[in-house]
Amino acid sequence: MGLPRALCLRGQREGSAADWRDIRKILVLCLPGIGDTLLFTPALRVLRERFPHAQIWALVMFRGSQEVLEKNPHVDEVLLWEFLKEGAFRSFKFLLNLRRQHFDISIMAYPANRIEYSLVHLLAGARKRYGHRYHHRDLSSLNILHGRTIREDDQRHNVEENLALLQLLCIEVESQYSLELYLSEEDRAFARSWLAQRPLEGALLIGFHAGTAEFKNQAKRRWAKEKFAQLGDALTEQLGAQVLIFGGPDEQELKENIRSGMSKSALVVSDTTMRQTAALIERCALFVSNDSALMHTAAAMKVPCVVIFGPTNPKWVYPFGTKYRIVRRDLPCSPCFYYSAKPLTCARGDFACIEGVGINQVIDAVRQLLRDVGQPSGS
Repeated sequence: MGLPRALCLRGQREGSAADWRDIRKILVLCLPGIGDTLLFTPALRVLRERFPHAQIWALVMFRGSQEVLEKNPHVDEVLLWEFLKEGAFRSFKFLLNLRRQHFDISIMAYPANRIEYSLVHLLAGARKRYGHRYHHRDLSSLNILHGRTIREDDQRHNVEENLALLQLLCIEVESQYSLELYLSEEDRAFARSWLAQRPLEGALLIGFHAGTAEFKNQAKRRWAKEKFAQLGDALTEQLGAQVLIFGGPDEQELKENIRSGMSKSALVVSDTTMRQTAALIERCALFVSNDSALMHTAAAMKVPCVVIFGPTNPKWVYPFGTKYRIVRRDLPCSPCFYYSAKPLTCARGDFACIEGVGINQVIDAVRQLLRDVGQPSGS
């Protein structure tokens, strides 16, 4: 996995083995979003294995992240605090109350390269704190406040970054872990019912997600909705596929634009919870997406993924633990996106790395991946 081995044996140890046995309460901060929360779930499993008797709490700031974790057996408590809505004063009071839990250690999930996250980590008041230092804007983000740290590595996946961080606690990671999203029988029953009510006639189900996060100008990471519509028509005609268009509540207009832009029939998935969405994605033969939280959801459900990348680095966020194909335009300036509070910009001014990805490239990747997983891929 490319992880540094035995960091705690090279000058990073804090205290004795007895100190680790004394850990009774752990706080994990999964603040950035749904996808990054999913990418921490392998580390959560490792924490539970290493500290089976400790209480593990998770603090999140988005409801979707809460849904990702609230059925996870490796977490005892999931706290939702919507910092962006609550404001600085109420959030400060919340953190002062959180300090009264007297956490032994706190761990900041990767990535979290913002001054606000550093301050939250400090104010949460754990006896020992663990986090990352970053290559870009590290000092201005006050990442020194994370306490014991490791430096991010451009060659590691984000899952591997989180697992490497745990080695500061003398935890050796020997096994390959997967993303974990636990669905209930009710979630899966919802998906069966939803599909049974629609005339799918045994069609090959292919999921689409054309959205991304929008803050920090990240909507520029999106492949054009018109291309998604043309792709949907091509897959319907060539493969007999039924396209399911996924997205969050704030992406309803985007989903409808894709459906209305198609000449073939497509189904828009709306008014579902995060786990109901995951249960429907689980029923798909393949998932086509931008680099997004729902792409990571598909990976957690072991659904093969075709992912369209632009300025972000596929090494960091490829679909972890499932079969996949990456489609991107390889430019000398790409990838250029890095983790910080800085909004996404394009030195060329045209975002050609994403705008230049052609429909036939994606169709070819879909066919290749379908063949690899034993699904019909057309002629």
